[in-house]
Amino acid sequence: MRQLVRTTKAIADESRIRILGALRSRELCVCQLIELLGLAPSTVSKHLSILKNARLVNSRKQGRWMYYRLAGEDAPEAIKTALAWVLSSLADKHRTVEDEQRLIEILKIDPEILCSRQAQTDRCEARV
Repeated sequence: MRQLVRTTKAIADESRIRILGALRSRELCVCQLIELLGLAPSTVSKHLSILKNARLVNSRKQGRWMYYRLAGEDAPEAIKTALAWVLSSLADKHRTVEDEQRLIEILKIDPEILCSRQAQTDRCEARV
């Protein structure tokens, strides 16, 4: 029952659904997801934590970067079914198409530059 509650909670938020859609066919670092969603790093981290706790995504650390991807073939059948349902429901949705076009542009930017730019923005916003 706990896994069902974690999974339904995780997919009950638009930002988390957008993250799953963005990870559909690729692995992304946190800074790329922050750029896509336009949310504060702490908010994106919280969303990723909920998705990871629900076992919908996996992560790996490489140097100072944290990368996320959808749960793989080793995921429980219920997780694979939930992911398939979410991703098929996203097909051809206007927001999904917009996110995909935006991701194409984001992926052209070096993650080091994205991270640096986001850190500067956070410092500037903290002073306001």
